[in-house]
Amino acid sequence: MAEANRELGVSVVFPSVSVVIPTLNEERNIPHVFERIPADVHQVVLVDGRSVDDTVAVARRLRPDVCVVSQTRKGKGNALACGFEAATGDVIAMVDADGSADPGEIPQFVAALMDGADFAKGTRFQPGGGSADITRLRAYGNHALTSFFNLAYHRRYSDLCYGYNVFWRRHVAALGLDATSLAPEDGGHLWGDGFEVETLIHVRVAKAGLTVAEVPSFEFKRIHGVSNLNATRDGLRVVRTIFAERARSRRHQGQSAPLAAEQAASHANAVEESIG
Repeated sequence: MAEANRELGVSVVFPSVSVVIPTLNEERNIPHVFERIPADVHQVVLVDGRSVDDTVAVARRLRPDVCVVSQTRKGKGNALACGFEAATGDVIAMVDADGSADPGEIPQFVAALMDGADFAKGTRFQPGGGSADITRLRAYGNHALTSFFNLAYHRRYSDLCYGYNVFWRRHVAALGLDATSLAPEDGGHLWGDGFEVETLIHVRVAKAGLTVAEVPSFEFKRIHGVSNLNATRDGLRVVRTIFAERARSRRHQGQSAPLAAEQAASHANAVEESIG
């Protein structure tokens, strides 16, 4: 994508793209994902969460130039933080390793950035998008959570709970993700290390005032393996993240976080943990 196209004597240089793929025991899915990556991407960063299968070996066999990074801690959020740190392209594309997102759609996301967006997020609920995986319950829940987020952060998103995102690498600092700190001694996660990272990213993008474009995208079913999705637990995680980030912002502004927000976040966290 870094090649120049010439039309009517005008040279147009497209940005270089780094594709960041968090993985954990995805040896059977990696061939499909790699096959769909556009041939002209600048870099593929595979972030491995200490897989016990042949994920890394398969990736290196299929793509000898792959950049393999080991996570510094646990969780998808930490994997993304590590991948972002290793990325060298102008643009970063977040792609899941389970085959649910189509890397072949990356050019449409890049086009949105070229049209002026700072951040391009996928949506399954605009013309041209869709899902072979989402249930009616999850769709209703996503609509409710998206509406709540839009109200809290003055956005007009149609799909909050979808992890296909592409953005200019220069905005990584605005996301505030930590790739270098040591893991807690008690074996827990740092804030942002888990699946809350996807909501966390959208919250921080909104707080930074970045221009966001939604790009229609089709979500496929996971090809191999078992999904970790849980509608109730994942929904509570989204709510907890929104409340926690709002409280965090108020603390950083030198104000007390409202007790109600703190209690709601604490309650959501407790319920989430009880669900597992």
